[in-house]
Amino acid sequence: MWIAIFIIVGIVAAGYLMVRNYPALGGTASPDRRIEIDQSPNRSKGKFVNQIPTPMDMNLRSTIKVLFQFIKGNPKGKPITPIQAVPLPRHLIETKGNKQPTATWFGHSAILLQLDGKTLFIDPMLGKSPSPFPLFGGRRYSKQLPIEIEDLPSIDAVLLSHDHYDHLDYGSIKKMKNKVGHFFVPLGVGAHLIRWGVDPAKITEHDWWDEFEFAGLTLASAPARHFSGRNVGDRDTTLWCSWVIMGEQAKVFFSGDSGYGPHFAEIGEKYGPFDLTFIECGQYDERWSAIHMLPEETVQANLDVGGKVMIPIHWGAFTLALHDWTDPVERATKAAKERKTNLSTPRIGETVLIASPAYPNSAWWR
Repeated sequence: MWIAIFIIVGIVAAGYLMVRNYPALGGTASPDRRIEIDQSPNRSKGKFVNQIPTPMDMNLRSTIKVLFQFIKGNPKGKPITPIQAVPLPRHLIETKGNKQPTATWFGHSAILLQLDGKTLFIDPMLGKSPSPFPLFGGRRYSKQLPIEIEDLPSIDAVLLSHDHYDHLDYGSIKKMKNKVGHFFVPLGVGAHLIRWGVDPAKITEHDWWDEFEFAGLTLASAPARHFSGRNVGDRDTTLWCSWVIMGEQAKVFFSGDSGYGPHFAEIGEKYGPFDLTFIECGQYDERWSAIHMLPEETVQANLDVGGKVMIPIHWGAFTLALHDWTDPVERATKAAKERKTNLSTPRIGETVLIASPAYPNSAWWR
């Protein structure tokens, strides 16, 4: 009995030490900062909340069923052969003057945006696995990125939507932090960056509907319908958001992760229309559609915000749900045709000219 007790105590102690000392799990805000964060109108009982009720809990039977489905896997849940990303030469993304605005999708939700001569990287998850333990997580569909982090030029700002592993990656931030001029993040997310060695002076946290100027651009943190957390007991202690990016050359919307909700129409009324939108379309399931919308809802969200052209994101890099890996883009393409919405489907690494008369729309995944 005593041996069993010692083993249990040892396991608990090891788990505690890992949670406290493993950097990839992130950091926590200081007591003073937590007091400031708790003043947000989007907080209730010490947690951030969505604008509308957002059920996320499944009963025990459904949870067990989903677990077994993930263990079994879906033979069409990932590509048969690795995706080949389009190489992105460094000289094409070095900003010189006020050249035409561009966007480059790195797979999943990572977007390199160049607007008004500034370079922004949104949710730059460039790691091989969306997990704090990369050896045990699902692998990226492509073996190589369009450009490796070491070869990236200077980045004026990084915008983060929330702190989940498939959007905020420890290894990516550690490699790129010295290339980045500033980090704009939702409330509470700055603590992770600080733990990873980012200068606090380079981090600004924002609540929903915060609007501010940066290097001639107007940025706004807007609502999303999701949740947060990357460590034991920290669920919803940090905020999640979408982003509005407005320049002289173009206006762009990035949804972050989100279930469908009235916030899209609110964003459209306040800031639309948009020349280009990046809206979540993948890793969904009817059972958790409140936090990850279905592809048909993605198309409706684009209509709500007033998007002239939409690029579906949150697919094409990792398997985080049970659907076929091509289902998101196939369903979104079909819905876009039915609703007469302009959809663009660039390859990973293919640079898109914003406000161009012609956007890439090949079915490259087939």
